[in-house]
Order: sequence, then C-alpha cells, then structure tokens
Amino acid sequence: MTSEPQKKSGVSLRQAFYYWLKLGFISFGGPAGQLGMMHQELVEKRGWISEQRFLHALNYCMLLPGPEAQQLATYIGWLLHGTRGALMAGLLFILPSFFMLSLLAWVYLAWGDKPLLQGALYGIKPAVTAIVLFAAWRIGKKTLHSPALKLLALAALLAIAVFKVPFPYIVIAAALTGLLLIRWWPAQLQLVPAPGSIQASSTAAALINDNTALPSWQLFSWRKFVFGIALGLAIWAVSLALLVLLYGWHSPQAQLAWFFTKAALLTFGGAYAVLPYVYQGAVEHYSWLSALQMMDALALGESTPGPLIMVVTFVGFVAGWTAQLFGPAMLPLAGLLAATIVTFFTFLPSFLFILLGAPLVESSRKQSVFTAPLRAITAAVVGVIVNLALFFGYFVLFPHGIDARIDWLALLLGLAAAFALFRYQQGIVRVLAASAAAGILLQQCC
Repeated sequence: MTSEPQKKSGVSLRQAFYYWLKLGFISFGGPAGQLGMMHQELVEKRGWISEQRFLHALNYCMLLPGPEAQQLATYIGWLLHGTRGALMAGLLFILPSFFMLSLLAWVYLAWGDKPLLQGALYGIKPAVTAIVLFAAWRIGKKTLHSPALKLLALAALLAIAVFKVPFPYIVIAAALTGLLLIRWWPAQLQLVPAPGSIQASSTAAALINDNTALPSWQLFSWRKFVFGIALGLAIWAVSLALLVLLYGWHSPQAQLAWFFTKAALLTFGGAYAVLPYVYQGAVEHYSWLSALQMMDALALGESTPGPLIMVVTFVGFVAGWTAQLFGPAMLPLAGLLAATIVTFFTFLPSFLFILLGAPLVESSRKQSVFTAPLRAITAAVVGVIVNLALFFGYFVLFPHGIDARIDWLALLLGLAAAFALFRYQQGIVRVLAASAAAGILLQQCC
C-alpha cells in the first residue's frame, strides 16, 4: 500500500482542500442543509464516496456529542487522506465562521447601539424564536415515534422549565431511561425512517465504496487507540494547565476552557440541545453576557455559515470583551483570545471522537450498541429545545418584564417567520434576511 493517502483515495489533497474551503464559506442552512450539500457534492456529483459509506459515517456522527455536519466532514476527510485530511476538513469547515463571528461580535460590541444594527436585531430576534421552535418540530418529527419518547420529551421540558433541573442531569436521566426501554420495551425505541431522508443513488463507481479495501490508516489497533486517547487527553490537559498557570484557575480564560469542555461533551442532538446549558452557565452562573446578548449570538450564528454551535465563538468574544482581560484599551484582543479558547475547547472533542472512533467503526460496521440511550437523549432534547423557544419568546414579547405591555410588532414578526418556515418551508437565511429588513423598516417608521 502506498504511504500517501491522497494517491490511494484517488482524490488529491489539493482537490480536497479547495472543496472543504468552499464548503466552509457556503455551509448555510444548519445541519440539514450542510448534510444535503455534502451528499449532493460528494456522493452524487463527484463520486468520492458511495451512498452506503456516506450513511455509515453519518450514523456514527449522529451518535456523538457535537456538530454532526462538522464531524461528518472530518470523517470523510479522514477516509480520503487520513489524519491530515481529517484535520483539514474539520478546520476548514469552522474557520470561516470563526473569523466572521469574531468580526461580527467586534462590530456588535463596538457599534451595537447604532440604529441600523438595532433595527436589524429587533427584526431577527422574533425570527430566531420561530427558528428554534421549528428546530424542535423537525427533530421531534424524526425522533418521537412512540408514546414513551413523547413522554420523555414532555418530562424533559417540565424538568428544565418548571423544576430548573440542570441539563447534564436531564441527559443522564434520559440515557438511563433509554437503557430501561431497550431492556423492557424495545419497540418504543424502534427507529422509523423519516420522510425526506437522503435517498439512495447509484454509486457503484464511487472511489470509496463497500468493496474498497481498508488502507493502513483505517485499520483499528488497540495500540493506536490507547495512544490516541493519551495524546488527546494530554493536549487538553496541557492547554488547560497553561491557561491556569498564566491566568489562574478562577480567571475567565480557565473557566471558559473548563465550561466549554463540559458543553462539548453534552451536545447530543445538535447545537440547539446544548444552548440551554450554555445559557445556564454563560448567562445565569458566570454572567459573561446577558440574555438578550445570548439571543443576538444565536441570531448572528444563524446568519453565518458553519455549524450553529459556532455561536459559542460569539459568546467567548463577548465574555473576553466584557471581562476586559487586557484592560479597556485592548478589548478586541481580549475578545479574540476568549473566542479562540472557547472554539478550541468546544471542537477538540469532536476531532478526537472521529480520529479515535472512526477506525473502530470502519473495522466493525453495522454495530450500534449505544443507540438506545442516545435515542432517548435525542427525545429529551426536543423538550429542552421547546423550553429554549419559550425562553426566547418571553424576552422577545416582554422585553421589559411580564408586567409590561406585550410587544405586538415582535409578535407579528415572529408569527410571519413561523409561517414562512412551517407553511412555505423557506430557508433560514432567507427568513433572517427578510426579518432583518423588516426590523430596519420598522425602526425607521416607528
């Protein structure tokens, strides 16, 4: 076997680089849109990977915490070119969004009080509430196929909304419930294919297909697995220790790294699932940003390419700016450092999951031992996302508190956005653009 993965796969490293770079700039539309783009380009047009291998990789990524689209890009990059292909694909998927959101955060914090930006955000916030609700509906339609899963979603909603149960405890309870269900009522966890899922296509000529022999870097070995775990933990530990040594354990830098490490391991069900946890920590516990700033973060995250979990970059930038890490004269640098810390510790586990787990998955296909608890977690996530929509809706409709008048214009904007999403299946970017334009017009008129 050749030692150069790009020759083995039939795709040059340069070809892959330009494709992943292009994808990083055009990957709008959330996970569904990003997965659709990759399937259309890699399976149907370029024939780099077959339908079966694409879905096999996707199924593994869906079981992991973290952004599935970014992890799938990392996985396919690994299939094509080994470790360097995985790092290239995964990094190029998020770097354009990182720089865009950092720049937007700078503009937001420095000139956020300007009427034009205020008007755009006024229109976007009700749309964000509709988008979160739409996300809950889409995930629920795909996952809540039994009475037990629907009850689990309702229980999660009540737990976080009424009893203020922390998100990690909800995840643990859901996983245990999944184990009980698979033991006593396995039919309640039966997976039903969702309408509109990726369709089969003729990919016999795909460069990577079911008959492709596994190259050396795809073969699983316990030695490489253990070494990879040790190396990954060492990278994480040394990075965190360096921040502690430089700034102290209680510094914003170290606390951002620690908090977003935990957040990265709890993102079952996508970015919408972890946002309540990020809100609980970043807004309520650490006070790194306000509730309204958190909504603005989501609005801007929806408006830029890349995985939605990149909103944490915005959160980190605001946290560093607010904490004035290097004094009032160097606020942009403080924001950029904090954004870099947050992004690094959020995505480090995603790369490790692929680089460590993919060889095992490729060597033992069609085994899904952990699907039961993870399906239960996904069901609970639906309830958590509904709570997030209710939370955002409260701040949009009652910006001055429940005792003040309802904002009827915001309600109308939210209903219009929901109508566009649910009834006419409009894209998220288009809905956000229209909502921002409407907000600017209302700002000028009213």
